Amino acid sequence: MSSLHEECGIFGVYSPVKQDVARTAYYGLFALQHRGQESCGIVVCDDGLFSTYKDLGLVEEVFTERHLARLGQGNIAVGHVRYGTTGATDRHNAQPLVVNHIHGHIAIAHNGNITNSFELRSQLELQGSIFHTTSDTEVISYIVTRERITSNSIEEAVERAMYTIKGAYSLAVMSPTKLVIARDPYGFRPLCYGVRDDGTYIAASETCALESVGAKFVRDVLPGEVVYFDKDGVHSIKTHCGKQKKHICVFEFVYFARPDSVIDGVSVHSARVKAGEYLAKSHPVEADIVIGVPDSGLDAAIGYSKESGIPYEIGYIKNKYIGRTFIAPGQDNREDKVKLKLNPISSVVKGKRVVVIDDSIVRGTTSKKTIKLLRDAGAKEIHMRVSSPTFLNPCFYGTDIDSKDNLIACHHSVEEIAKIIGADSLGFLSVENVRDIAGGECCTACFDGKYPTAIPKDNRKSRFESKISDKD
Repeated sequence: MSSLHEECGIFGVYSPVKQDVARTAYYGLFALQHRGQESCGIVVCDDGLFSTYKDLGLVEEVFTERHLARLGQGNIAVGHVRYGTTGATDRHNAQPLVVNHIHGHIAIAHNGNITNSFELRSQLELQGSIFHTTSDTEVISYIVTRERITSNSIEEAVERAMYTIKGAYSLAVMSPTKLVIARDPYGFRPLCYGVRDDGTYIAASETCALESVGAKFVRDVLPGEVVYFDKDGVHSIKTHCGKQKKHICVFEFVYFARPDSVIDGVSVHSARVKAGEYLAKSHPVEADIVIGVPDSGLDAAIGYSKESGIPYEIGYIKNKYIGRTFIAPGQDNREDKVKLKLNPISSVVKGKRVVVIDDSIVRGTTSKKTIKLLRDAGAKEIHMRVSSPTFLNPCFYGTDIDSKDNLIACHHSVEEIAKIIGADSLGFLSVENVRDIAGGECCTACFDGKYPTAIPKDNRKSRFESKISDKD
């Protein structure tokens, strides 16, 4: 793991009339592609009949015109893009998952990571449940299905399931007649909805996906809230709201989300610019230019330049046809991708004292390579600034850091890290400052060890290797 991994992106459509909801979901998933590049899928509901297509790969690779045509018309759809923080890279783990039960069927898409997955899975298996995936989403689907059997509605089943599932989750659940979305009581992962002029409701992980399909943002789903859409409009269940202090993952603002998204009222672009400004104040340096590592380092670089007065330049060109380094399973693949992904502009950096801004340092592998690219291009000095604090703790809520073993800051001082990656100086954003850019109500456990929930008793997962884990 050279850098951070995203989790997933979810998308939902509810239309009062039959239309090409599959294509709407397709465009929405395109806008959320940055949140996961391992697999994707869409399920369409047409008068209670579900049509499904999902596979490994990018949205444009998986969904051809033929596949979209086969999904057909309908009035409800759910879609998903995946990078699995738990479970193997396998077609069976692609979402949405479809479950048939005595009262009908549901399709479910999930973003996040539930902390009691292993315990719940063990209980379900002892009760006779048979699992077909290694994803914790299947655990959620079993819990929701179990509650649906004794509930009056799918929205009631989801609300009741929230008493059992713990940790981070934003959900999109489709029944034959409704679209249900829900956000965990801590609000770890973002979720919002909007509406188009034709009355079609759109739900998505980020506002950028609403805009991509012509929907006007209505509001964010509250932590703990269940929202459902049916023929009578939009409805809300707030049984679980206000029971926990909000803890949205701060890395939504540092790295995960697209810059043009607004999460819980905070502009992602503005948050990153502000991070750069804080870095310039706390870690000033004499230099000739400021550059950012594409893409999530660019906004912070603009902020650093603005505050310091050092000119901002484009120092790297990114190959737009290569996915995020972070996404490729297996360390060797990630390191190879760094070589293909970035190229320095020699005429910009040659002979210059350069401040380079990146969003994070996990192992240090990628930072070492990006700095070497600048050295080879003739940079005179390289001062690295990072728009997040040092990673010191594992994350249990959807960011792919499950061990201290692979965190360079757990084993080396800042000065030692600078030497290892080849920088003349190195500075990180403070925990206080990173909280501020996210609006204050956020989870920073990976930096300070202050977990808002109980730590899982059993965390049997490893994404540092591309192997099937025995736990989600």
